[in-house]
Amino acid sequence: MPAAAGTGYRLTEDQVLLRDTLRDLADEQIAPRAAEIDRTGEFPQDIRRLLARYDVLALPFPEAYGGVGADLLTLAIAIEQIARACTTSSLILTVQSLATLPILLGGSEEQKARFFPDLASGRKLAAFGLTEPEAGSDAGAARTRAVRDGDDYVIDGGKRFITNGSVADLITVFAVTDPDAKTSRRLSCFAVEVPTPGFSVVRLEHKLGIRGSPTAELAFEQMRVPAANRIGEEGDGWKLAMATFDRSRPGIAAQAVGIAQGALDAAVAYARDRKQFGQRIGDFQMVQAMLADMDARTEAARQLTYKACVEVDAGGPEASRWASIAKLVAGDAAMSVTTDAVQVFGGYGYTDDFPVERMMRDAKITQLYEGTQQIQRLVIARALLGR
Repeated sequence: MPAAAGTGYRLTEDQVLLRDTLRDLADEQIAPRAAEIDRTGEFPQDIRRLLARYDVLALPFPEAYGGVGADLLTLAIAIEQIARACTTSSLILTVQSLATLPILLGGSEEQKARFFPDLASGRKLAAFGLTEPEAGSDAGAARTRAVRDGDDYVIDGGKRFITNGSVADLITVFAVTDPDAKTSRRLSCFAVEVPTPGFSVVRLEHKLGIRGSPTAELAFEQMRVPAANRIGEEGDGWKLAMATFDRSRPGIAAQAVGIAQGALDAAVAYARDRKQFGQRIGDFQMVQAMLADMDARTEAARQLTYKACVEVDAGGPEASRWASIAKLVAGDAAMSVTTDAVQVFGGYGYTDDFPVERMMRDAKITQLYEGTQQIQRLVIARALLGR
């Protein structure tokens, strides 16, 4: 049986202030851009600069390196408020944290001092390079190779579905350094500074949602990376990747909660104003029941996500289980709530005159990336069964 929960939470005054400030910022400066970002599919450099100016991108980084040193719950609150307005924009912060977690968890002080200040300021962006065409859920099947050559490693191979891979200045790349080792020791992790000889962006995906966040296929051909850029020891890659997911999956859950809340807010506003049969549609009991269920699912996912953040930060043995439960429940809630929001809008919900169709398209990715919902169920089940 899982260990009894031992860590509670209440939002601090600073967390409430951050939440309310970012909500206003998102409403005033991000939400008005969301539809255009989705339509054009262009990475929103203006939103990147906005988040950097308000020190939002500094949240994941220690104060010693120019960051804010926020805990996981504070980071989740920020991601949620941005995602409520625009999922693409929330990914700027989400991926900045995800991609640099291997350095935070396993990097040297020299590496942190070298990389973090530019990342915390938003002058540079990062991306996380684990997934390959034949190594998605089965990350241990990666084929990209890194071979030691003097003071360098030579990396050959490629990565696919790399969020922000074409706009990043630093990519944490996982590559096989010992093909004969067991899965947990095959991979090593490298901080790859780009552009660099041998690195190329092969293509960008055309996607259902998060269209302003470029999802790139990357190629490495005899790409040299200094040994000083290896994160941790050889063979630490798998351990670093799994520890990263424990801390990044609650961020995806927070993103899903934000999407659901944005859709709920839009549906409630529409139900107040839209009239049919001589009354507003919000007065019909079936519509009320849908809104109530949407609210309940969103709030349940939020509370679970916040609790998971606190448990993961506490470093207990159930961190992986908490992270997976939060992502599973929140991702499913986002998909359900956004689908119902489209239903509340009726035919208008199916058009891009209103934001709910975009939110429904964006919600789907929260059930897919950083481990599909099926992978989350496996993690949870193995925790229950003691594997």
